[in-house]
Amino acid sequence: MTSCNGQIKKQKINTDNIVKGNTVAELGKSIMVIHQDKNNDYWFGSWETGVYKYDGKKLTNYTTKHGLPNNRIDEINEDEFGNIYFTSCHPNSTIVKFDGSTFTTLSPIVSNDWKLKSTDIWFKNTFGNEKVYRYDGTTLYKLQLPKPQNLPNPFEIYSIYKDKKGNIWFGTNPVGVCRYDGISFNWITEDDVTEFRNEGANGVRSITEDKNGDFWFNTEYRYSVYDSTTLESEKFYTRHKSIGSLDGKKDSNLDEYLSSAINNNNDLWFVTYLDGVWKYDGTKVTHYPVQDNSKDISLFSIYKDNNGDLWLGTHQNGAYKFNRRTFEKFKK
Repeated sequence: MTSCNGQIKKQKINTDNIVKGNTVAELGKSIMVIHQDKNNDYWFGSWETGVYKYDGKKLTNYTTKHGLPNNRIDEINEDEFGNIYFTSCHPNSTIVKFDGSTFTTLSPIVSNDWKLKSTDIWFKNTFGNEKVYRYDGTTLYKLQLPKPQNLPNPFEIYSIYKDKKGNIWFGTNPVGVCRYDGISFNWITEDDVTEFRNEGANGVRSITEDKNGDFWFNTEYRYSVYDSTTLESEKFYTRHKSIGSLDGKKDSNLDEYLSSAINNNNDLWFVTYLDGVWKYDGTKVTHYPVQDNSKDISLFSIYKDNNGDLWLGTHQNGAYKFNRRTFEKFKK
């Protein structure tokens, strides 16, 4: 492989090991993120033991021994050609491209080249700064996200989301959420999406667009968003009180969930840290506890695969899959 202007640095690794990895009997405990690729293979990212590939029969583990810079995986992405990208945001941000045979570490260039192309891939940067990465297939651009004018505070980027129109959203802690439409940056800094009220406990970790085009930012409100400002307001959105606390209680720790997804029936699913999963079908809220030996386990993420099946990433209990009745631990 050739490098482009010195922007891609190839790991000095043993190709045979990379192709084979280590065949293992089970997943590690800290499975935080899940992705199913175009070939329907599953990838499970861990915070402790690298990444796992499951092809329906064999489970293969890749770690620093096979080319990963470290064994923590915070994000998994895929490009139009089927290359897989693994991001580690701690202790230093690294992005690795896997083409099916070798790992290549992408080296960023500092830039202000903000663009919005349908084939671009966006990555989070190291926690503690206000930067993101944009990768156009050749160059990895390290970009500074402009601050909101009314809240010029330091912030971190916790989540990145592409909406149905191709706009990119950035969820932050503590200054709210930002939409980039290829031309301008529009901020939502309402109290429920900023974290000054509770000292930055959660941040905008989850962004989801529902069937009606409304946005959910892991708070008790939903937002109707417009392409241009209305005559009645200078804002590009309207905030609506929604289902409130997921359990219906006035005072609850369920206003701020960690992750969300929409299934094939357009139901909204919300993951909490220690109180299971909640489904909202537009009318009714249903609770699905996730336990191990009758004890609630700590959850991190929810993911919908190519078949529409729902998966959970957990801190210390591997991966779980929804069987239409409950979430059960995945065993190959």
